[in-house]
Amino acid sequence: MNYELKNIPVRTTKPRTEGFTMAMDKGLSPRQVEDFMSSCSDYVDIVKLGWSTSYVTKNLREKLDIYKEAGVPVYFGGTLFEAFIVRGQFDDYRAVLDKYGLEFAEVSDGSISLNHDKKCEYISQLAKQVTVLSEVGSKDAAKIIPPYKWIEQMQSELDAGAWKVIGEAREGGNVGLFRDSGEVRQGLVEEILTQIPGDKIIWEAPIKSQQVWFVKLLGANVNLGNISPSEIIPLETVRLGLRGDTFDMYLEDIKL
Repeated sequence: MNYELKNIPVRTTKPRTEGFTMAMDKGLSPRQVEDFMSSCSDYVDIVKLGWSTSYVTKNLREKLDIYKEAGVPVYFGGTLFEAFIVRGQFDDYRAVLDKYGLEFAEVSDGSISLNHDKKCEYISQLAKQVTVLSEVGSKDAAKIIPPYKWIEQMQSELDAGAWKVIGEAREGGNVGLFRDSGEVRQGLVEEILTQIPGDKIIWEAPIKSQQVWFVKLLGANVNLGNISPSEIIPLETVRLGLRGDTFDMYLEDIKL
């Protein structure tokens, strides 16, 4: 940090398994990625190229090389996995991971109907090739998954070989973990945490109010995802109690 402040929470350092920040790249140019990494690489643990954007992104390999040089791994969004699966192209998907030298992959079923045992089978197969992140939750706002089902699916996907599970929210933060208003489904989150260790979950939380809610519930080192590149440094200040929303979290021992 640039100067010293007292009563700042201890942040985990890279390579992190807790306090993990996943950034969402929705189509940055190589030059934008260079700028992004020059200011934020210390605070970004992994980058997702959102949904299927990697299919149409120009200079894809150049982008991946810039992230790699900054020490930040990249993976393609789960919707791309689903696009291959629904077309019967699983082996082609695996070949794409090898072609671009990716070390992570996301397995999801938010846009397709996929038997859960089959999803776990895909996780197990991919886990022999890459580190797997699996996403739980639907992108369909009308499809409400009860808490016990979230817990069952998260646990079985971890058992199948997923490194971490992702709580679905989309880039808009208005499905899955959240109501269509963006409000957190608090009871769902708290029930999940009774059975699944917090360090095994990445909570998608693209909206500041959602990030604040999770930091207040679980502290500075909560795992958060789908963070816009422009919101990485603002999120870090939220984690550290250096933004108005969390300003009082770590000041109990200070007397004016």
